Amino acid sequence: MLSRLVIRNYTLIDTLDISFSHKLNILTGETGAGKSIILGALSLILGQRVESKYFFNQQKKCVIEGYFQIKEYHLADFFLDHDLDYEQETILRREILVDGKSRAFINDTPVTLQVLKQLGEQLIDIHSQHATLEINNGDFQLFVLDAVAGNQSALSLYQRTYKLYKQFVAQLKEIERTSSQAKIDQDYHQFMFDELDQANLKADEQEQLEQELDRLTHAEDIKRNLARAYYLLSDHEQATVIQLKEVSQNLQQAQRYQAEIGSLVDRLDSSLIEIKDIASEIDQIEQQTQTNEARSSEISARLNLLYSLQKKHQVNTISELLLVKDAIAQKLNAILFCDEEIERLRGEENRLHGQLISMATDLSDKRSQVIPQLELQIQQTLMEVGMPNAILQIKNEAQPKDQLNRMGLDLVQFLFSANKGQVPLPMSKVASGGELSRLMLSIKSLIARHTALPTIIFDEIDTGISGEVALRVGTIMEKLAENMQVMAITHLPQIASKGKAHYRVYKDEQHDLTRTSIERLDEQTRVTEIAQMLSGENPGAYALQNARELLSVET
Repeated sequence: MLSRLVIRNYTLIDTLDISFSHKLNILTGETGAGKSIILGALSLILGQRVESKYFFNQQKKCVIEGYFQIKEYHLADFFLDHDLDYEQETILRREILVDGKSRAFINDTPVTLQVLKQLGEQLIDIHSQHATLEINNGDFQLFVLDAVAGNQSALSLYQRTYKLYKQFVAQLKEIERTSSQAKIDQDYHQFMFDELDQANLKADEQEQLEQELDRLTHAEDIKRNLARAYYLLSDHEQATVIQLKEVSQNLQQAQRYQAEIGSLVDRLDSSLIEIKDIASEIDQIEQQTQTNEARSSEISARLNLLYSLQKKHQVNTISELLLVKDAIAQKLNAILFCDEEIERLRGEENRLHGQLISMATDLSDKRSQVIPQLELQIQQTLMEVGMPNAILQIKNEAQPKDQLNRMGLDLVQFLFSANKGQVPLPMSKVASGGELSRLMLSIKSLIARHTALPTIIFDEIDTGISGEVALRVGTIMEKLAENMQVMAITHLPQIASKGKAHYRVYKDEQHDLTRTSIERLDEQTRVTEIAQMLSGENPGAYALQNARELLSVET
């Protein structure tokens, strides 16, 4: 229910802060006082688009906040689905900036206008005799049947199952699409895999081959340099080995006269042995180094293959080529197992479809069973509100099993006739605004006994009625408010007298400014307001007494 409404800087409203009763709230006031302005502000936090920027103070933004008690409305899933904080007192806020842009919030979290509208529709039902009513909506008509039939739990389970079923259907379509495309590409992927597989790739092969090819390409240079090195170390007439031997002999001669030179001789002899070994290994390597055109061609061909594969797959190493090969293998395996997964999903889809058909059939049976009771009870209520010849006829047809939807298999239609001898037809074709308003009141008063409904606001649905009928309408509103919050904007004292809380909307002119204000009436001011509604601005004693009688107030 709406527990509090705060409006700042909207049209003729400077600041307005109203707390509402959880039962029947009555709003009265002269034509043009601003009742529609309050409704307009309320509609903004229910997701209506801003048609124009109309501020009380053009230099400040407009802010509308609605405080809602939502414990009874089972909305936790909505908040979870939209990643919002769930609070039992939820605040809807709308800000319209001076440049005309607007922002929407739910519990201080920014949301899109669509999300705000979706939540608002589950919290407030603004009911005007001039509006296109939800009563013509097939889902609402099914909701009425389900409320009376006690189908809430069964419908909730059905809808959860239906949601799961639709997920399987979507998943199946996607995997079938993927499988179809994959099979088109299968030959291509197989060719690519075979090409990589036949290449017999090894992670460190490329570096080794490049080094070997480099050696073979420069074999002549290697031999020439090795031979020259060996020549300088061993074969030259002034070879390093020969000169070192001569140095060693000179040191040995000097050693006879200076003993410490002996250590130098030993070190030089060790170096001579190492240099001889180096010369020997150089000679061996030089002898083993050969040019090999066949091997060079073989390596070049192998490297060209590797480079070509890397370029094709846009990678730079064999390790990356191996990763590409693994990825292609996974695609091929997925194709092989795709048919198996499709069959599994089809089996689950069929199982859920059968389960849904069974659940939908049970829902349909229960809906059909309550139709006579529902028609009778609504007809009796319509008689009470001054429509003795009105008839509501409910048709319910089961659709083919392949036309399952989130509400089941039923196609329901409410047919209405307000006048004697008139054939019942769809309400949009035969019912006037006032008739639809009273019909909606009758329906809501019935289903409110069975389930929690959002707050309903009746905006001047009393047009065209008076006297005893108006009193009956007020009584029905009063009963309706025992199970839900009701707000009624009315010009009829008979209806106004039934409210649990009564608010007067009025214009206040100060300092060349006109403001719309609202006040909650106490017992005495309420008597005066009802009396004025009965007889005019200056009510006499009779009107005041009549008002007291309507309000059951002692003199």
